[in-house]
Amino acid sequence: MKLLKFTIKIISYFLQALLIYLFFLIGSILRLRLSRMFFSNLFKNVGPVFKSKTIINKNLKYFSKNISNQDSKKIIENMWENYGKTFIEYIFLRKFRNNNDHIELVGLENLDNIIKRGKPVIFVSGHFANFELMSMEITKKKINLATIYRPLNNYFLNPFMEYLRKKYVCKNQIKKGINGVRDAINFVKKNYSIALMIDQRVSEGEKVNFFNQPALTTTLPAQLSLKYGLSIIPVFIERENSIFKLKFYDEIVPSNFNNKIELTKKLNKILEQMIIKNPNEWIWTHNRWK
Repeated sequence: MKLLKFTIKIISYFLQALLIYLFFLIGSILRLRLSRMFFSNLFKNVGPVFKSKTIINKNLKYFSKNISNQDSKKIIENMWENYGKTFIEYIFLRKFRNNNDHIELVGLENLDNIIKRGKPVIFVSGHFANFELMSMEITKKKINLATIYRPLNNYFLNPFMEYLRKKYVCKNQIKKGINGVRDAINFVKKNYSIALMIDQRVSEGEKVNFFNQPALTTTLPAQLSLKYGLSIIPVFIERENSIFKLKFYDEIVPSNFNNKIELTKKLNKILEQMIIKNPNEWIWTHNRWK
């Protein structure tokens, strides 16, 4: 029975990878503008078939108890459209790496202060718009950076995605987990900044309120910040028509907090503000409050 399940999983992963590689080929033929149009519409129509509406609707109720059906529908449609655009944009990461006409940077003075000090910081954000571009833009500014990520379950697809991330986003990729924490500490000691997403549920996290509901939340940024005296820089990205707007927030200084929970609460509040600003481009499919 175990062998059968494993065989089915392997075949499923293989077919998924084939389909995705086919989509990437289609995207490379259509080019960026047409690819965004095609895949945003494809995901908007097909995505709801494969993902549970129950989780999405539950999440939206936590976001706003009085949200109307019309507003929910609009947010969900926009979310799927963003998924489609972000998906196909992976094959255009090289273009984004070599050009700057696709993005506007806000709060550059906060980044300049980091560069002048020459001391590592922790960049935190969530899965907004095309979140891969945040680390990419930081490394473009010649800041030594390592990013924490979760590998894909699909072993036929993950090597290619890791190749794209390492080549065009950030060459220093840290896998989530216990070993990843050790790697992050080692990078900090080598004067590297760390970037990570803090909007997903982590089993080893602490229950901290997120939209007034307890949610398992990573405390890694707070722990690193307090132990090594590192400032935290929240980062937010959103789409504005055909370009991205990337904002670097004012730094959060660890000396203003007594413990990791207090600092983590602050980070969750900032993340809430980001989602409220643009709920259309966040990942409502993730079971954040499980």
